[in-house]
Amino acid sequence: MTRPLEGMLVISVEQAVAAPLCSCRLADAGARVIKIERPEGDFARGYDRAARGQSSYFVWLNRGKESVVLDFKKPDDHALLARLISRADVLVQNLTPGAMARAGFDLEELRGRHPRLVICSISGYGETGPYRDMKSYDMLIQAETGLASLTGPAEAPARVGASVTDIAAGLNDYTAILEALIAAEFAGYSRGTLGERLKSVGIAFGNFNTVEDFSHHPHLRRIAVDTPEGPVRLPAAPAVFEEHRPSGRVPALGAHTAAIRAEFAK
Repeated sequence: MTRPLEGMLVISVEQAVAAPLCSCRLADAGARVIKIERPEGDFARGYDRAARGQSSYFVWLNRGKESVVLDFKKPDDHALLARLISRADVLVQNLTPGAMARAGFDLEELRGRHPRLVICSISGYGETGPYRDMKSYDMLIQAETGLASLTGPAEAPARVGASVTDIAAGLNDYTAILEALIAAEFAGYSRGTLGERLKSVGIAFGNFNTVEDFSHHPHLRRIAVDTPEGPVRLPAAPAVFEEHRPSGRVPALGAHTAAIRAEFAK
C-alpha cells in the first residue's frame, strides 16, 4: 500500500527530541527523511545505552532515516546542504532561534527562494518573546507550567513520573552536600536576579511556578472558542500559522450527525 508521503523529500536539521519526533512521523508516512547531524552527532545518541548499547531515545525517534554528517562552516558542506534544501519538499529544524540564519540559511530568504518549500521550525518558546533564548528541557517546562508543583510533597516537588528518590539514585554520595551548597548560594538572590545571572552565562533553568503563576506566563497564548454554552478562553495550540486561522466551534453532542448521514448516504 502506498503511504501518503511517498515521493516527498524531507531535510531535517535536528537534534534531541522535538524535531526528530516530527520527522519520524513524516518518515512513518512514507517520506524520505535525510537527517543532518553535526560531526559529533545528535547528542541524543548519548542519552543512554538501553537499546542494545544504543540510546533508546535515538532508536525510538530516528528509525527510517538517512544520516548525513555536515559541518556548515566548511564551504563544501554548506553548499551541499543548500542543494539538499533546494530539492526538498519540507525543511524541519530545531536549532536555537537564529542559529540557521547565522549558519547562512536565513529561513525568510529560503522561503523567498523556494516558494514550494514547507519550513517547520521548532523551539521551546518560539522565535519571539522574552523566553526566546531560554532552554526548554522537560523538567524546566514542568516547573514553568506549574506541573511540578502538583507532583510529590510540597517540600520536595518532582517531575511527573519520577520522585526525588528516583533522581537521587542515579547520583553519587555527594548529592546532599552539593544540593546544600547550591541552595545556600541561591538563597542570597531573588528569583528574578538569579534567573538573569543564569541566563547571562547560558545555564539552563526554569522558574518553579504554580498553576496560577503559569496562567500569567508571558508565553502562554490564549484563544477564544465558541461552545454550546458560550465562549471559552483556552490555551492556544503550540503551532503558529502565518495566516490567521479562527478556532473551530466546539460542537454539541450529535450536532453534525444529520449532515454526515446525508453526505455519506451513498
